[in-house]
Amino acid sequence: MATVHLRIGDLVWGKLGRYPPWPGKVVSPPKDLKKPRGKKCHFVKFFGTEDHAWIKVEQLKPYHPHKEEMIKINKGKRFQQAVDAVEDFLKKAKGKEQNSDGKGDSKGKKTPSKPLKILEEDDEDLSALKDPSEKPASSMEPISKRLKIIEEDTGSTSIQAADSTAINGSITPTDKRIGFLGLGLMGSGIVSNLLKMGHVVTVWNRTAEKCDLFIQEGARLGRTPAEVVSMCDITFSCVSDPKAARDLVLGPSGVLQGIRPGKCYVEMSTVDPETITELSQVITSRGGRFLEAPVAGSQQLSNDGMLVILAAGDRTVYEDCSSCFQAMGKTSFFLGEAGNAARMMLILNMVQGSFMATIAEGLTLAQATGQSQQTFLDILCQGQMASTFVDQKCQNILQGNFKPDYYLKHIQKDLRLAISMGDMANHPTPMAAAANEVYKRAKALDQSDNDMSAVYRAYIH
Repeated sequence: MATVHLRIGDLVWGKLGRYPPWPGKVVSPPKDLKKPRGKKCHFVKFFGTEDHAWIKVEQLKPYHPHKEEMIKINKGKRFQQAVDAVEDFLKKAKGKEQNSDGKGDSKGKKTPSKPLKILEEDDEDLSALKDPSEKPASSMEPISKRLKIIEEDTGSTSIQAADSTAINGSITPTDKRIGFLGLGLMGSGIVSNLLKMGHVVTVWNRTAEKCDLFIQEGARLGRTPAEVVSMCDITFSCVSDPKAARDLVLGPSGVLQGIRPGKCYVEMSTVDPETITELSQVITSRGGRFLEAPVAGSQQLSNDGMLVILAAGDRTVYEDCSSCFQAMGKTSFFLGEAGNAARMMLILNMVQGSFMATIAEGLTLAQATGQSQQTFLDILCQGQMASTFVDQKCQNILQGNFKPDYYLKHIQKDLRLAISMGDMANHPTPMAAAANEVYKRAKALDQSDNDMSAVYRAYIH
């Protein structure tokens, strides 16, 4: 993109990293957010999202001259919602200008029209920038002071945070040093967003080469999990399964060796409640503070900073992590004692995995009975089950695109753990059990490292 001269209030197209150009507005940055050294850039708040970032001038284009060009190359639903938000914003601004022009003095002379107001983050009119599907925040207070407490039938307390990024994108990163272990599909997007929002992050991954990109983006490198924990105040981990989570903590040069009184450890992996209980006990036995925080979402949602975070354990750690959760997710829930988040996460993934298998079954049955799969999808997306998930997964299946957004082997693992959890509670899970068998069939067909939607192939082979 060519270099442009911009000022506060200008509408622009901004390109951030690997994402396509997105409509935004040049705004004043928060006072405590310093401009990157040696870079000519502007602080941009993007429409239809809570994202904001410093964008290099060469990655910016004026909005109006390039509108038609950008609309032609970007067709996604979220993109269109963002463009609609810009147009609504412009209409509202134009209406204010016309109202101002129409007001005359007592002698019939019109007063000079006021210049168009430049909306900043604390303006009431900023609501025009928001995605209409998102709920507005009730206040500008930190996440820990905007908690909605709900008493459940079990008597336990569930605490739901308001939209985590609803402070109009003005995330003030914690001054605590952050560590992150595991740079897989989910972890990579999380770390990228932590860095983008100004957090100081030290990373480690079993395959060290995966750290290189994040080192280039400003992360620090830890040689072992123990070293990361010893260097940081709060360390997050996001790995594949219960065994990997245990090995990371209890193995050689593991997390436990770096734990000292006051150190915080946040387990974001989707594992069973028994693993969480074990890890919580060993961390706290060394004086550490423990929180579990598995995330609901996919690689794309992780990249977009739109994950849903389910937390349980030490409430003070949850509050200390507020700016991190704001950077990586759209909403966070605190669910009480350690283990509750694991239980809830397994239930959610059990439902999702079973639903995905059912969709695949419907698509293959349509084909087997001579019906158009595309028509089936079109009808499905006009009914009550319409969702981005259904649309994306079905389109990928029809295109033969099984690039992983959530690994098939991981959703099968989650189904297996959910079924085991049901057995321990003496609760039947026949639908999940049936779906699990289909995923096991898909794994036998070498689909483990493909997306969960590759379960479709279990029905056609």
